[in-house]
Amino acid sequence: MVEEGALLWEPSPEVVRDAKITRFAAWLGRSEHSYDALWRWSVDFPEEFWPAVWDYFAVVGERGDGPVVSGTMPGAEWFAGATVNYAANALRGDPGRLAVIARDETGGRRTLTYGELAEEVARVRAGLVRHGVTRGDRVAAYLPNTPEALIAFLATASLGAIWSSCSPDFGASSVVDRFTQITPKVLIAVDGYRYNGRAFDRSDVVADIAARLPGLAATVIVGAESWEELRSEAGPLEFEPVPFAHPLWVVYSSGTTGLPKPIVHGHGGIVLEHLKALSFHQDLGEQDVFFWYTTTGWMMWNFLVGGLLVGATVVLYDGSATHPGADALWRLAAEEGVTYFGTGAPYIIASMRAELRPDGLERLRGVGSTGSPLPPEGFAWLSDVLPRVQLGSFSGGTDVCTGFVGAVPLLPVRAGVISCRCLGALVESYDPDGKPLIGEVGELVVTRPMPSMPVMFWNDPDGARYEESYFADYPGVWRHGDWIKILPDGGCVIYGRSDSTLNRGGVRMGTSEFYRVVERFPAIEDSLVIDTGQLGQEGRLLLYVTMAEGEELSPALVAELKDALRTELSPRHVPNEVIEVPGIPRTLSGKKLEVPVRKILLGTPVDKAANTGAMANPEVLKHFVP
Repeated sequence: MVEEGALLWEPSPEVVRDAKITRFAAWLGRSEHSYDALWRWSVDFPEEFWPAVWDYFAVVGERGDGPVVSGTMPGAEWFAGATVNYAANALRGDPGRLAVIARDETGGRRTLTYGELAEEVARVRAGLVRHGVTRGDRVAAYLPNTPEALIAFLATASLGAIWSSCSPDFGASSVVDRFTQITPKVLIAVDGYRYNGRAFDRSDVVADIAARLPGLAATVIVGAESWEELRSEAGPLEFEPVPFAHPLWVVYSSGTTGLPKPIVHGHGGIVLEHLKALSFHQDLGEQDVFFWYTTTGWMMWNFLVGGLLVGATVVLYDGSATHPGADALWRLAAEEGVTYFGTGAPYIIASMRAELRPDGLERLRGVGSTGSPLPPEGFAWLSDVLPRVQLGSFSGGTDVCTGFVGAVPLLPVRAGVISCRCLGALVESYDPDGKPLIGEVGELVVTRPMPSMPVMFWNDPDGARYEESYFADYPGVWRHGDWIKILPDGGCVIYGRSDSTLNRGGVRMGTSEFYRVVERFPAIEDSLVIDTGQLGQEGRLLLYVTMAEGEELSPALVAELKDALRTELSPRHVPNEVIEVPGIPRTLSGKKLEVPVRKILLGTPVDKAANTGAMANPEVLKHFVP
């Protein structure tokens, strides 16, 4: 076990000097300020901080003369009277510089300069206009992470129309659950895709989706004649000026336990937030090659393409992270000279367990991890194999399309600890009575508004569903649903979802601590822990494990597991039963489905406990039926 908080990396004087946040501080006249002082100013004086971000990056748009922020959560209004367009800001890079590198698991490679990308966006924009798409209309996409998805998104945004996407591994019902809520005018799709060395035909699925979308004017298939027709005519690249809060895209909650929430973000809030996050926290700019392993169905795709806002080259990868080998993503990064590599925490853990030693990464400066808590051992492995590289563990969500807490080049990296609360994000830890905690685990809350908070949920005219989702527990305060501990020096530790807490004899514990102990055993490939207690009554603590290839769940291993949990957590956290299953249920973005499994164990039918169309492996759910 690696000690939580162990120092792994410190920024050199050169890193601090050259960091983009250092340049920003100098521009502000705050060079002498520590990161903590900058953060405190950013949250105490948002009416100064966010206009400074706008001015520093020379955002394309009109600021207007309205207040920077007015009102409180929910419903705070930002930059009243301002107009902006995301696409205008994303496509202002030097036409000759490389904007996009697209790779797939077969080794296929395509590139686009900023000029070529703008030309393709103009063509698709003209095609959408011919299909009758105008400001406020919705364009839905069922596409993999390819240039066509990026081009279609930017074309949609340029018109002031509204984008929404799902990846082609989503089942038809899961897609329909999402897209019927927003009634798109145009559907852009593929009729097949490749993953893990296999080809998947989606033509029947696309036909089914299209037939179930009322009001659909056209279906365009990438790679077919309809796509070529869409982009057949060169058109002027113009950008519709829209109000700051005008909808940019609709993204969705996981939808594993009910109808997915259609979360709407605005042009202006996303432009400002992504400029801030990508430049100041991930230190990205025009010389960078930015990669994050994602699909179009996860908000990290929206974050990845935001790299264009800071002038970076973005790497779009379509395929499996482990095909043809476990090191597929690391090899991709080496071949393309990636300077910032992002992935989900499970890939870092898988790389550690496979004892990989990535090489050829001389240009790499940063690694980002998100999706689930990264245990201290993951931090330590990365520090060992890539000692020059800063690890940035981030935690946030689809809800704000960014991280609340993360890394910054000015601060050291410590095992298991997220370095800081992000600029402009007043994150606190609350006890059940709404009192702030330091050094203790509590609910992650945000106590002042951020520009990238949803402007609304679709089809929620009175805001009731939005308010219920975030503000029901602490009126006027955003409750995110994660456990967090904020350390006295501003570092943070995330302990998993607060709605899947283990509560044994009054001792609460996040599931991430449990998995850290269990999954360090080489014989165990994956695990899921469920506490069946409810309404103040203690239930059973069940540990489900998937064994590594060639391993078996022997009585000796069970005894070892229980002893480790007793010693390293508490005697109350020893499971009543350890059960072998062929797989752990996960969402399409890789998150463990603790809450749906708990519902199944308490008697909810499988089809009501989880939306199988939003799952990566729905076939395993039957193994959890009592």
